[in-house]
Amino acid sequence: MKKLAIILLALFGQTNDASAFCGFYVAKADASLFNTKSQVIIVRDGDYSVITMSNDFKGDVKDFAMVVPVPVVLQKEDIKVVNANLFQKLDSYSAPRIVQYFDSNPCYDVYELDGNMPASLSEVTVTRSSSDMKKEKSLGVTIEARYTVGEYDILLLSAKESVGLKTWLISNGYKIPATAEEVLEPYIKSNMKFFVVKVNLERQLSSNFESLRPIQIRFNSPKFMLPIRLGMANANGPQDMIVYAFTKTGRVEAVNYRTVKVPTDRNIPVFVQQKFGQFYKSLFDRAYRREGRNTVFLEYAWNVSPQNNIKCDPCVSTPPVFSEFSQAGVNWASPGSQVFFTRMHVRYTRDKFPQDLVFQITPNRENYQARYVITHAATGDLSCDEGKSYMQNLKFRRSNELDELASLTGWDVSGYRETFEKKNRYEENILPILNINNWKKTNTILILILSIISIIIVALSFRSTKEKTAV
Repeated sequence: MKKLAIILLALFGQTNDASAFCGFYVAKADASLFNTKSQVIIVRDGDYSVITMSNDFKGDVKDFAMVVPVPVVLQKEDIKVVNANLFQKLDSYSAPRIVQYFDSNPCYDVYELDGNMPASLSEVTVTRSSSDMKKEKSLGVTIEARYTVGEYDILLLSAKESVGLKTWLISNGYKIPATAEEVLEPYIKSNMKFFVVKVNLERQLSSNFESLRPIQIRFNSPKFMLPIRLGMANANGPQDMIVYAFTKTGRVEAVNYRTVKVPTDRNIPVFVQQKFGQFYKSLFDRAYRREGRNTVFLEYAWNVSPQNNIKCDPCVSTPPVFSEFSQAGVNWASPGSQVFFTRMHVRYTRDKFPQDLVFQITPNRENYQARYVITHAATGDLSCDEGKSYMQNLKFRRSNELDELASLTGWDVSGYRETFEKKNRYEENILPILNINNWKKTNTILILILSIISIIIVALSFRSTKEKTAV
């Protein structure tokens, strides 16, 4: 059975503390919401890059392979595997989030409180026949290096032309898309090398890891870019990519495409808490279409330096620690160091992203995150003047929250609006009657009425008894 080549992505390539937050984290929209996705960690320091690529491969591991353009021939010490939990941690920590507040009762004069170590790396000596070497030479393909890293067998290839590279890959069991030749040509003309990865089945079986671990590479290059065209050669429809970038100075942004913030800090109805994943997918889809389908979206940007106590507002999980910084390749992290974390989300297709993504490090250190706010209504006695005014304002707020929901997602909210109107009528007309405090305030009248009723009942009963006795 031929190997299936998954042609993945590759890379070449002091703010003021926020004030204390009084809301509470409710839910997050992590990368698992998006089906066709990849995740990449970029650490950039000058011309030095550390790139970690996750493997979202589904299927038999013997069919797994990936081809990644790289600017140089990597040495064996430049490649390792890392624990997949690193991606889970960064994704969870920086994901768009929904948070909640609780209104205080205006009638109450009180305050309410609101690591896995890298796998060993060994160079494998492989004997190739003279006929194999002649065939490679005739195709213009050279095997520059060969390593085994953890559960992976790795080749570093160079090629003189795309036809020869495509032929070599096919003859070695890779299923190459029809468009691969066209896509490979620009990288070959740029003298790029190709990082080719397969699974070493014996090592994978003995590794006790159920899924394939992320691969990390390190290199020096003035190019800071992402060759997404190669990733699209094997794609069926739009691809989602989450990029986690770390620098010393500030936010990472795209150079040749607009970098746009996703809508944030919007007040939405409380019921969205139960369907936040669906909400954020709809929000992102709408923003993606509105911005022309060719935009890089910013979802999180924050100074996560160890000495900075506030790294989110609010935090979804605990912040990265030194061991996780080190595993990601942030080798300068120390108690007094500066680390800036940027999360970008790009959905790309071949027609809307004709060029590879080119990144730059900016001096922008403004804190940002995608968050959406729900506010629970006050409870208790609201019969005071302030409470009545609050209930009127609450009606307008609920209506505005529905308008905001429709604007962000495109959802039809007419059904929700009808439900809210019924709830408003209930709160205005029924709750005041049922409120125990109102009963206490009218206690004297109620006692008088009950007394009169009791007297009438006793009188009628006495009269009835007297009439029966007379008979």
